[in-house]
Amino acid sequence: MSRIITPYSARSTAAEVIADIDLTGRRVVVTGGASGIGRETARALAGAGAEVTLAVRDTTAGERAATDIAVGGAPGKVRVDHLDLADRASVDAFVTAWTGPLHILVNNAGIMALPELARTAQGWEAQFAVNHLGHAALTLGLHDALAAARNARIVVVSSSAHQQSPVVFDDIHFTARPYEAWSAYGQSKTASILFTVALASRWAADGITANALHPGAIMTNLQRHLDDTQLRWVGAVDEQGNRLAVPPGWKTPQQGAATSVLLAARPEVQGVTGRYFEDANEAVVLAEPVDGRSGVLPYALDDRSANLLWDETLRLLRR
Repeated sequence: MSRIITPYSARSTAAEVIADIDLTGRRVVVTGGASGIGRETARALAGAGAEVTLAVRDTTAGERAATDIAVGGAPGKVRVDHLDLADRASVDAFVTAWTGPLHILVNNAGIMALPELARTAQGWEAQFAVNHLGHAALTLGLHDALAAARNARIVVVSSSAHQQSPVVFDDIHFTARPYEAWSAYGQSKTASILFTVALASRWAADGITANALHPGAIMTNLQRHLDDTQLRWVGAVDEQGNRLAVPPGWKTPQQGAATSVLLAARPEVQGVTGRYFEDANEAVVLAEPVDGRSGVLPYALDDRSANLLWDETLRLLRR
């Protein structure tokens, strides 16, 4: 397979990527659409005429985002529904309430680098539970709606942090090994990529594609668990310790949403599935990490690991 290169780049914005696309009649779900790149992804897709549902834990913040998008003049409708990815009952309720086809599912929400080990009611490590298992339960539950849409697209927001850790199948939930925030986050993001590989081979016959992406470094609510030392280490604060809206070399939220929008709507990736993108292009597969910020490691695209993850996901979700 040849690497997919588009006319867009790291500097492209979601508005530029969507500029000539008409999504009238398409229905979209964006998880975590109340802020950050989720909000900008929703804005771009609604701006192209899509009916967008913001699936959010904080519906008040979601309503503010929906109002903001509407005030911007987006022709598409924007609605808000409650979704807590850490709560299986909430995911099941969202799935049960959904009726009709779903053309685009953007699994965007996430949590990052929790300083202390946290577990869900099931005993699952929280980052793996929210970033992977919650989205997996949502995606699996919406299969029929995606299949009914014909040529539906699943877009999964992962991260270059997948390079921090493969999925440690012998101890996913840190019951035996010491907890480490970045390893846990990295593992969850590797799982996000592997899940798209598993979906690609299983749902292609239903006309459903699934791709993962790294949006780039963007200052959003995702960094809320980082302390001052960590923020300074990544260059996100100035000499006085003030957080920078756009640190040097980072992206704006509008640029961070560009790759999600490309995978959700551009014809250049129609029918493409099971791949990993960054900076609005397919990422280079690396033999080993180079800078920790770009490229994808082979273990995140490995078919055997994807099959293991699929089986473990179904076991944990009891599907």
